[in-house]
Amino acid sequence: MARQAEEIFRGVFPAVTTQFDEQHNVDLTATQQVIDGLVHDGVHGLVLMGTVGENNSLRTEEKISLLEAAKDVVAGRVPILSGVSHFTTEEAQDYVRAAERIGIDGLMVLPAMVYVPDQAELEQHFRLVASATGLPIMLYNNPASYRVSISVETLERLADVDNIVCIKESAEDTRRFTDLINACGERFIVFAGLDDMAFEGLVLGAKGWVSGLTNAFPRESVALYELLQRGEIDKAQALYRWFMPLLHFDSKPKLVQYIKLVEQVMERGSERVRLPRMILSGAEREDLISTVREAEATRPDLDSLLG
Repeated sequence: MARQAEEIFRGVFPAVTTQFDEQHNVDLTATQQVIDGLVHDGVHGLVLMGTVGENNSLRTEEKISLLEAAKDVVAGRVPILSGVSHFTTEEAQDYVRAAERIGIDGLMVLPAMVYVPDQAELEQHFRLVASATGLPIMLYNNPASYRVSISVETLERLADVDNIVCIKESAEDTRRFTDLINACGERFIVFAGLDDMAFEGLVLGAKGWVSGLTNAFPRESVALYELLQRGEIDKAQALYRWFMPLLHFDSKPKLVQYIKLVEQVMERGSERVRLPRMILSGAEREDLISTVREAEATRPDLDSLLG
């Protein structure tokens, strides 16, 4: 399990958008096109049906169809993870069994939705979901969105669950990266989970990055990761400063609408979302498009940066 986890959990993983047609049905072909474009542009893996993939707006049969479609188009080129986001632990267990049967590579498990658990309930949820599958698991810590933080002490207790191998850290405090590594050593692989803290997380010991804006700018995201892996901090910092106005969109309440509109402006996908989300309008929309156009006009020369 340890060697497999090290092979899977590294690099840049876009949180892939789910594409919808004009009737807001899941568009499997369009989603496959998005996925194929991301793999072609060098991402190291994919997270389907995370927050950006609108997991909780999808029916179970749609989720299964998306996993099957992704597996077909990826054809083993990169690892595929699925978000696991449900109202109850039992529903999550049923889903991970189905995902494992399809043959994906791993899971990103969220706390149960709506109800806010205490640490004992959170730990039990993760233990029971992990017990239902042999797939390697990334836990997703995002206290701003899900109103609970996985404490360091809870992670230490979960260290005895062999297939919990990774933590995606989206707390808005870079100290968490160091605290996690100090407490748990090499037991858990750490990923950065907020786009506008990716540089900091990767410098502080994260082995990878689950990213929203990678959907629209995959080559820039991969270049940032590669420059940091090579220790070329000044070049990475210059790229990060160019990227930051876009990366901030990942930390907004409407991150799904923001990221999908950026993706559409860059002609990599559609902005369509499912209700209760609605596409952006008015000044909010125009400001975002202006930001994207400015970034596009000042896009760095990646070949020069990477040497």
